[in-house]
Amino acid sequence: MSDQRGKPGRIVVGVDGSDPSKEALRWAVRQAECTRGTVEALNAWDFPHLHGSLGWLPPPSTDEAALRARALEELEEAVREAAGPRPPAGIRAEVRHGTAAGVLIDASRGAALLVVGSRGLGGFSGLLLGSVTQHCVQHAACPVVVIRHDDTG
Repeated sequence: MSDQRGKPGRIVVGVDGSDPSKEALRWAVRQAECTRGTVEALNAWDFPHLHGSLGWLPPPSTDEAALRARALEELEEAVREAAGPRPPAGIRAEVRHGTAAGVLIDASRGAALLVVGSRGLGGFSGLLLGSVTQHCVQHAACPVVVIRHDDTG
């Protein structure tokens, strides 16, 4: 995938640590190698919200640095699994604050492709597409590739 000027394209991939997202990352890395593109592996983090008998409760931790560090650690581990201990220079891993769908849709602007797994960590196993994936398919600013996870084996 290249842009209109023939330059290699940027492939954005959503990575939340789930098996489908790791498969999406592996696919994106292979695609970037074939097209001489770059991979922007993204993990989103947000303050957790809890719902209790009194309604919405404040998050148990408001330690922004700790939440961001945990998201970055998960992302870097997924990149090592997909691309090896020394990923090629064309792979950039970044965590951003916000909802997963919002972060990925924002990142899709100007990208050649957005790659997502069919379900993430919050998915129900019987669903064909997770809610983040569905939202990305409907609202991304570029073509979206959905990598289906085969959980039969």
